[in-house]
Amino acid sequence: MRQHGSLEYGGHAAPQRTCVGCRVRTAKSELLRLVRVEDQVIPDLRGRLSGRGASLHPSMSCLELAERRRAFLRAFRVPGPLDVSRVRAHLEEENHMSCRTPS
Repeated sequence: MRQHGSLEYGGHAAPQRTCVGCRVRTAKSELLRLVRVEDQVIPDLRGRLSGRGASLHPSMSCLELAERRRAFLRAFRVPGPLDVSRVRAHLEEENHMSCRTPS
């Protein structure tokens, strides 16, 4: 019987989080943690920044869904607009690095 709040992941129970873009629950380790610093949303690559976090699949499609659904405003519980340019730059850089072929 599977426990609530965890997935069987590699034979071990792993914490679950929900992607704010596509709303799919998956293992925390497969998602990118985001935090709000003033009016910007920034990637928390080490998972150590303080404050309320939101999880996102590291894909542009989930970022675009989250923006369209205004999910960041709800996740961070703020009324005003948030700048996601740093998240977008991080995802583009990550995508660019994964597309490179070894020389």
